[in-house]
Amino acid sequence: MKTIIISGINFIQGGPLSIFQDCLKALDGHLTKTYKIYALVHSKELFPSFPNIEFIEFPKSTKSYVYRLYYEYVYFKKLSKVLKPYLWLSLHDITPNVEASIRAVYCHNPSPFFKITKKELFLDPKFALFCWFYKWLYRINIEKNDFVIVQQEWLRQKFRAMYPIRNCVVAYPNIVLKTEPMISSQNQKHIFFYPTFPRVFKNIEIIAEAILLLEDKYKAKLEVIVTVDGTENRYSRWIVQHYGSIPELKFIGLQSRDKVFSLYQLADGLIFPSKLETWGLPISEFKMFQKPIFAADLEYAHETVGSYDKVQFFPPQDAFSLANLIKQYIDETLVYEPHVNEKPKGIASHTWQELFEILLGEKHD
Repeated sequence: MKTIIISGINFIQGGPLSIFQDCLKALDGHLTKTYKIYALVHSKELFPSFPNIEFIEFPKSTKSYVYRLYYEYVYFKKLSKVLKPYLWLSLHDITPNVEASIRAVYCHNPSPFFKITKKELFLDPKFALFCWFYKWLYRINIEKNDFVIVQQEWLRQKFRAMYPIRNCVVAYPNIVLKTEPMISSQNQKHIFFYPTFPRVFKNIEIIAEAILLLEDKYKAKLEVIVTVDGTENRYSRWIVQHYGSIPELKFIGLQSRDKVFSLYQLADGLIFPSKLETWGLPISEFKMFQKPIFAADLEYAHETVGSYDKVQFFPPQDAFSLANLIKQYIDETLVYEPHVNEKPKGIASHTWQELFEILLGEKHD
């Protein structure tokens, strides 16, 4: 029996943990009869229902980057010599120093391709450091991979331009949406929603600046809900200090997933001005409600929107353009730009099963 090793020792919560769990579900359902599967995890308690997969725990992996780098570049080399994997798949950005017949890395973080401004550097110096750090971190051993995996075509093109890599696979997220009734909003005001965690690239300020440009007759009919409250970090404090007095802008703090879906139902439209995303999950989630989406005119957003009839794009630094879209919506003069999916320019997968067929088969980019 050949061996597959899946590494995700730093995934302990949220979206990354869900990705790891979905990956193991696909393996457990299709490949455990023909392959011996090992999962390298922070704690096997996070994966209670995979009897056919053997777990190896690394409880110190999240304590510091010293432990993380030791495991990736030193310990995993020894482990690979013992387990002799046919495929080693690292799910979290770093290409480990291992021996395997097939090596692959899943790259989630798009920060190396973001040009940070001086204001953003001041508001979030840690993110600025990550932009540099990940650009360097990705480079280590990346050319030794048989496959580099990303989530969108634009990221594939960026990785090809920056790094000497071979097969770069686009693995589109397999997003399973909750089933919700498609309701028409009956709000006294036109409510727009932006679910986000406050990072400088989330570009919350462009919404505030657009509201300030509106005439009073439009402001009287408008409410924009944003899921920050100023307590989360330096950027959110700056946002609330500068724009908290705008009555049309409602800062409600971080919300549970169920509450976010309730707000999707309530809202008349979604504003998504983020300047950097690996995917942009709220766009995918909001599409099911068949309501208007105003999205940043950037590559990630076009790819995430895919085929959709009720969308308009605006330059993410242009408050006037966003303000005009809001006015046209309120005036009922807005003309949408129906958007269609573009085919990927290379090999791609839409499910974990398809991805493993690529990694274990003979398909090449």
